[in-house]
Amino acid sequence: MTISRISGFYNLTIEERRAKIADDSHLAPEDLLPFNDGGLTSDSADHMIENVIGLHSLPIGIGLNFQVNGKDVLIPFAIEEPSVVAGASFMAKLVRAGGGFQATTSAPEMIGQIQVLDLDNVEAARLKIYEHKIELLEEADAIDPILKKFGGGARDLEVRLIDDSPIGAFLVVHLIYDVRDAMGANAVNTACERLAPRIEAITGGRVHLRILSNLADRRLARARCTIPVKELAFESGDGLATRQFTGEQVRDGIIEAWAFAASDPYRAATHNKGIMNGVDAVVIATGNDWRAIEAGAHAYAARSGKYTSLSTWGTDADGNLVGTLEMPIAVGIVGGATKVHPAAQASVKLMGVKTASELAEIIVSVGLGQNLAALRALATEGIQRGHMSLHARQVAIAAGAEGELIEKVAAQMVTEKTVRIDRAEEILKSLFS
Repeated sequence: MTISRISGFYNLTIEERRAKIADDSHLAPEDLLPFNDGGLTSDSADHMIENVIGLHSLPIGIGLNFQVNGKDVLIPFAIEEPSVVAGASFMAKLVRAGGGFQATTSAPEMIGQIQVLDLDNVEAARLKIYEHKIELLEEADAIDPILKKFGGGARDLEVRLIDDSPIGAFLVVHLIYDVRDAMGANAVNTACERLAPRIEAITGGRVHLRILSNLADRRLARARCTIPVKELAFESGDGLATRQFTGEQVRDGIIEAWAFAASDPYRAATHNKGIMNGVDAVVIATGNDWRAIEAGAHAYAARSGKYTSLSTWGTDADGNLVGTLEMPIAVGIVGGATKVHPAAQASVKLMGVKTASELAEIIVSVGLGQNLAALRALATEGIQRGHMSLHARQVAIAAGAEGELIEKVAAQMVTEKTVRIDRAEEILKSLFS
């Protein structure tokens, strides 16, 4: 059984952390070797994309304390932004006190879109497609026998009329396709290509675009958490002055901050970006398409016609803080970079996930935890305090600090509350004078 509650993990060396993670996840040390150097060679990369000249690395950090559906999980984050891993891990610790994250997913159904133009009568063409629905689904279902063997395949067919476009009215056929443990783009695009000639013959129109939609609103992931109000109380200070925050103050501050995002798209954009800080980090670590996840998430946030918060925060009957998050998460554990990138394979193995749905449940839980971290910081001591403490190290390095000087320069900037590269250069110069 994996143990995600590891005290003092940040105090260990990188080598000690790897050894501890391998031990607590019951993996062999060699299973984590891809994390040593990213796991990818230039030769391997040359087969993944075009015009390869080298590699670009991101840090991999481990999200601790996460308990999803009663199961501890160690979560890899691939991200360059400070405070995300620490913030999410600390919030996961608070959530554990309320039973951890509860997460669910809907069926892994993706939407393929087939655009039908040049129709003499769009309404008649729409009905003709529905008249041939069964045979179209049967044809789409027969395209991938392997996927069908594992329970996937065509599920439904819907026809939409677009009557307010700049080029006039046209039809869009939505092919609903269960992709099981794949992200699904290749399977869905292939199915749409196959159906195009048949739809042209049925309607007398011209099929133009045939492609997957990244607004995967039939493939939703949902997470919920409850934090006992007493767990939210804390003391903030910098050694000169301290401030006590009661659990009720923190709870109410979080709800008020969320209400701002729920009501104002300018705030919602940054609010949802905080959610995606956690979501994207795990999606990238597992070799999935973070751009597709981003597109789907923000489109889903605007589905009512107004861009708003993806999450909700409130209280239960006992006054505890309750958070929920629902969003499309189309990820896979078979095919694509997930299967060819060694570090992505190691990430999936570390989490012990067996299905794409299980991976999505972990990812949406991380998004909710990271959202909580940002809201708590905003509602209490401000976002800059924790973020700048970690950012100061990067600024110190950029100024030329090395070894022990990194922490000395960073600590002085944080104390002065002036985290800038020019100040880091001045401090560094004074240490040598």
